Amino acid sequence: MVFVRTTPLRPVDVTAVFPELAPLARPAIRLHPRPGSPSAGESSVGGPLLWPAEEPWPHCEASHLHVDSGFRQSPADVRLMRRRQARWHRDHDGRGGMTPEEEAIKERNAARLTERLDADPPPADCPVPMLPVAQLYLRDIPLLQPPGQADLLQVLWCPYDHDPHHKPSTALFWRSAAEVVDILATPPEPYEVNDDGYLPEPCVLAPEAITEYPNSLDLSPQMLLMVEDWSRWQAAGVDVDSSEHADCPRDFYDVHLADAPGWKVGGWPPWGRTDPNPRYCTVCDVQMVPLLTIASYEWDGGEGHSWAPHEEQAAAYAANTTGHCCGQDPSQPTKVQVGSTDNMQIYVCPASPEHPHTDLIQ
Repeated sequence: MVFVRTTPLRPVDVTAVFPELAPLARPAIRLHPRPGSPSAGESSVGGPLLWPAEEPWPHCEASHLHVDSGFRQSPADVRLMRRRQARWHRDHDGRGGMTPEEEAIKERNAARLTERLDADPPPADCPVPMLPVAQLYLRDIPLLQPPGQADLLQVLWCPYDHDPHHKPSTALFWRSAAEVVDILATPPEPYEVNDDGYLPEPCVLAPEAITEYPNSLDLSPQMLLMVEDWSRWQAAGVDVDSSEHADCPRDFYDVHLADAPGWKVGGWPPWGRTDPNPRYCTVCDVQMVPLLTIASYEWDGGEGHSWAPHEEQAAAYAANTTGHCCGQDPSQPTKVQVGSTDNMQIYVCPASPEHPHTDLIQ
């Protein structure tokens, strides 16, 4: 599937108003994941991985409370519910029950879970198969800086909350796609997920290169005062007085002009859950840089829907004004939800992509 998603022009050319911000510009690539059927040979979110058949599938070795997750649904059950919700969304009169195929799938899933639970309960430290989160080819995402001859990044996570920050544990793998001859046909799956938001919906991508500027929390005190100076906006001819942010131009800057929401590679961190929290490499102590943002939503509600692509502005506006139903939110195509509708950012060391990565919920 080939499709395009285009970020609308920002309402203001921020560097025309504040030339001082120009040196802080960073390139980013919005991934624009949308539900589809990606293959292992394509970049994707939640799709099949180009994983060598001879290489063991990654498992999380941490402790897991399998018996008391509080959710108790298998990946197959989550997928079944999503198919039913999509059908209900298409046909509101068809919510009476499941189709025969859905009934059969549900019975099969229940039988498998009962068989698993009737056996000896798995110990808390039983290794858990990790789930594919993203697969990014360098040909599609040229901002990637892989080690050596690698041209493919694969991101997986464990679908359980992990202490101390109650988030999935992530793993990164760099590889050369040309070296993969035989692909693992049926990767193992965990028998349950801690939350349905930890199971990404398979999505194809429409990568788009954009330029970002830092969130106001990342600005120096001097630059922050500059952004909050109404006279600078007015001198540039910006009609700020008509904005709902007239009392706080900083909010207007953050909502419309700084960092883009949604899944992306590179760019600036989306602070807000906490103040800026720099990450430092545990090997060389260099300050780490954002690699991948795993987002709960592609755009925010209210004025934030201005970041919705041109091609989806009508759907974004309708959802913003009339809401959505049956779990079908156009701003949440991946069905991923981390934290309290937050973002998970993966950071890497700019000195060496082979140094351990880290992640942060924002």
